[in-house]
Amino acid sequence: MSAKTNTRIVLAARPDGAPRPGDFRVETAPVPALKEGEVLLETVYLSLDPYMRGRMRDLKSYAPSLALGDVIVGGTVSRVVASRHALWHEGDLVSAYAGWQRYAVSDGQGLRKLDPAAAPPSTALGVLGMPGLTAYSGLREIGKPKAGETVVVAAASGAVGSAVGQIARIHGARAVGIVGGKEKAEFVKNELGFDVVLDHRAPDFAQQLARACPDGIDVYFENVGGKVWDAVFPLLNDFARVPVCGLIAHYNDANDPDQGVDRLPITMREILSRRLTVRGFIVFDFGLEEEFLKAATAWVADGRLRYREDVVEGLENAPQAFIGLLEGKNFGKLVVKVGEL
Repeated sequence: MSAKTNTRIVLAARPDGAPRPGDFRVETAPVPALKEGEVLLETVYLSLDPYMRGRMRDLKSYAPSLALGDVIVGGTVSRVVASRHALWHEGDLVSAYAGWQRYAVSDGQGLRKLDPAAAPPSTALGVLGMPGLTAYSGLREIGKPKAGETVVVAAASGAVGSAVGQIARIHGARAVGIVGGKEKAEFVKNELGFDVVLDHRAPDFAQQLARACPDGIDVYFENVGGKVWDAVFPLLNDFARVPVCGLIAHYNDANDPDQGVDRLPITMREILSRRLTVRGFIVFDFGLEEEFLKAATAWVADGRLRYREDVVEGLENAPQAFIGLLEGKNFGKLVVKVGEL
């Protein structure tokens, strides 16, 4: 066991603004021998997700910050290649949280066995994984879309946003997606079936959004912030619900940004006067994993919930792919193929 060599990517420096390749370091280390109750996992697919940028900051948040030298965190599809655990056996394919490395030792907690015959294993990192659960939970518990209401979601071609709009439509709501680029807009409109899709890069984006939502916005699933929020906010109806999932437009802000104009008083006044619900949430807040998997697996099987993956080959390419993710260069759920099924 100890003869195996692990390749891992660690945090070399804390990014100030946009991450750079030098903020990451590739290391090799021996794989330790297993203790009783442990399994050795080999990564097949690695998930890249925007939340990872927040873990690189030395700030208090919902999860601990990475220390310098730590393996970058991340969900994986992994194969059990050795086991001293009664419940897990060599050859089992599992979803795990092994991070940016080829091998990881696990005590078996948090592993979920995957059935390749039921769905492609990589979907456990996307539409049938954390991003899909994020969309499902945020809509169900906070957005609560009703038939005929208008649901708006930014980053609508991404793993979370694409699921948000489709699930909203399954519930009878009208889905308006916001993307960056013509190709993404065509995919979200024609393949995913959103009612309206807008490109936030258009110079008259705010006006287009107002025309697309003549009766206002009932649910805005916030993934982005920035100018998209600026365009959405005036259109929110009384009693609108805003699940706050992400703020990717701000993830690369400098660690000590100029705060600029303080808009908080105006924002709070409008939240009060329009009786808005604005609630941040984390994917596992609601304990809906089993309910989600049952519903979403059926929706994927019958074609009501579709997905697209953006696959990068090779663990060594994870840093550059992650940098591109924060710049909106990915098209669909971004995964790194590390090994073979």
